[in-house]
Amino acid sequence: MINKIKDPGVGNASAQYAKRMLKPDGSFNLKYQNKPRKFTEAYHFLVNISWFYFFGLSFLVGFLINAVFALIYLLIGIEEITALSGSVVQDFFNAFFFSTQTFTTVGYGALAPQGWLSGMVASIESFLGLMLFAFVTGLIYGRFSKPRSAVRFSEHLILRDFKEHRAVMFRLVNDRKSVMIQPKISVTLMLSQLNDNGEYQNNFYLLNLERDAIDYLPTTWTVVHELDEESPLSGYSNEAIKKLHGELIIMMSYYDESFNQEVHKIHSYVLKEAQVDFKFVKAQNFNPEGTLILDYDLFDAIEPYKS
Repeated sequence: MINKIKDPGVGNASAQYAKRMLKPDGSFNLKYQNKPRKFTEAYHFLVNISWFYFFGLSFLVGFLINAVFALIYLLIGIEEITALSGSVVQDFFNAFFFSTQTFTTVGYGALAPQGWLSGMVASIESFLGLMLFAFVTGLIYGRFSKPRSAVRFSEHLILRDFKEHRAVMFRLVNDRKSVMIQPKISVTLMLSQLNDNGEYQNNFYLLNLERDAIDYLPTTWTVVHELDEESPLSGYSNEAIKKLHGELIIMMSYYDESFNQEVHKIHSYVLKEAQVDFKFVKAQNFNPEGTLILDYDLFDAIEPYKS
């Protein structure tokens, strides 16, 4: 019996030219309009951006803060820190270097506030520097300690003959050396189809899998959905399946021994990208010493399948 289910959370609304629901990186293909910005979301933003943008933003903020304080020292009078150089540019750089030393609490001693006003500003800046360094340190810890899935999905979705029927299949691998404990997976087929009112809507089907859970995963796992009489794709030819406006939404979870908690990974494949009559190249073998070898260069490799 075909297992049609209710909306799992992505919505029934669709359109003729609707794009895939999930991007290749697992994030939802969604744009927000008129969404209010909240300062409380800053932590979530800073923890989830890439390391490149995180450090780039950190250095930019630090540079701007020091530039602002350098201008303040110029307004107070650079002679309260060091002797006038006769050049505005040189005085600014002297003020900037003093601001950097104060902000980082390094204090080389070559430059120091001589007046009460410059001393007060330097005290405020050093206190601000301590708070910001503590904030950045907390963010770095949060980024390192945040549980992240190590699941890597194959580049290709395959459609080929399998046993007495056909099957769609993909495979996944652990991108870390740790072992995935009790991984389990569910696959939902989302089909955008015309309803009786002539409108496009999403229909959802929970697919039966050859195996939806294993005990542990040190190597690769090929996930197979057989197109038997209980499959919503059983009545379609290979060409018809590739023409369907359909997407496989995959949810995987497992216990990660590195983080000591359960982690999740979402991925998707669109049916039109399925490779017909191909199979995955074997990515693991034994070396002459009898040790099992997993070749990541072969993980995404496919070759023609002959039934």
